[in-house]
Amino acid sequence: FKFPIWKHSVSRRVFSSLHLSPAVQAENVTVLEGGTAQISCRLQNYDGSIVVIQNPRRQTLFFNGTRALKDERFQMVLFTPRLVRITLTNVSVLDEGGYFCQLYTAATHHQVATLSVLVPPEVPSVEVKQVAVEGGEVELICVSPRSKPAASLRWVRNSREIPGAVSRQDNGKTFSVSNTIHVPVERKDNGAALSCEATHPALGGQKRIRHYRLDVYFAPTVRILPPSGILREGDSLSLTCSVTGNPLPRDIQWSRINDTLPERAEISGPTFQISRLSQTHNGTYLCQAQNDYGRAADHYSLLVYVTPVAPSTPPSHPTTPTLLTPNPGAVVETHSAVPYAVIGGVLAFLVFTIICVLIITIWCSVRQKGSYLTHEASGLDEHGEVQEAFLNGSESGQGKKEYLL
Repeated sequence: FKFPIWKHSVSRRVFSSLHLSPAVQAENVTVLEGGTAQISCRLQNYDGSIVVIQNPRRQTLFFNGTRALKDERFQMVLFTPRLVRITLTNVSVLDEGGYFCQLYTAATHHQVATLSVLVPPEVPSVEVKQVAVEGGEVELICVSPRSKPAASLRWVRNSREIPGAVSRQDNGKTFSVSNTIHVPVERKDNGAALSCEATHPALGGQKRIRHYRLDVYFAPTVRILPPSGILREGDSLSLTCSVTGNPLPRDIQWSRINDTLPERAEISGPTFQISRLSQTHNGTYLCQAQNDYGRAADHYSLLVYVTPVAPSTPPSHPTTPTLLTPNPGAVVETHSAVPYAVIGGVLAFLVFTIICVLIITIWCSVRQKGSYLTHEASGLDEHGEVQEAFLNGSESGQGKKEYLL
């Protein structure tokens, strides 16, 4: 840019006569991308000399307050003997660099105001390299594609940081940053919350956070919820098949082992119903479900009991209780008409009486046998006397005696 010669000459004459040394000062500026920067040049002992402001590419923006570059983002907002200020709106990283404040006198004075542009990170994104399957490992990558200076990234789970591998890439004016972690997963981890946090000087202590929930795929589990109580003829059966899995199986199959389903069976997704049960419905019913990661099944054994027929009129005298088919799982209590203690006492008395009778009988038998032997011996003695009397031919004065042997 060529300046008029007369201006230089005037400036020389003024400075020569006043013996002054004009000077200029510039202030460095830091601004967020997209914001507005104020570039100021402070003048000392300004005498009306030419003031020129140039951009980092040494293009003149303003010449003594007059626009020289057709860029409407630059505006001259103040021009005084002490301060010259311009503004730059919608700042980008391409606007970074040194802005020259020049004062043309006999000796040219200039200062550089350095414009620094901060690029805060956006909310980071999460990339998943492969699906998470139960028993495996998932690779998660947190990415901040653009920031200046480079943002800091970290993974957090349950308020604890998960160590990861951090990488930075210089894209010229900005940086891209990533943080990669490998997480072992089980089915209990499905839905677990993780977060990737980005911090940056331009955020003023705040964080940009991306929340992520683990999506763990696993084989289904199946459980039939049975009805409560005993099922009898005429009752209704309702079974619910509780299924879990990721992805959740959409097709739930009901079947009957070694037989076909009853005609009155109604199936609505996980619900299986039979109205007016009979013993022909007895059997084992199966619920099955599957997804891309496996198959599962559960079974239910149905046993329908006959409904007991109550008597038409109540009996007037005690009758023998009707024997009914026992209910499975029921606790049956037997109540006796005679207390157990009384029965035990009677039995003990009978046993005691029998023992006493046996003892008396044996004793009497032994006594009778002994008496018979004694009389038999006495008879033998008398028999001897008879024989002796007969042999001696003697007669007793006591008269004739008869002996019965």
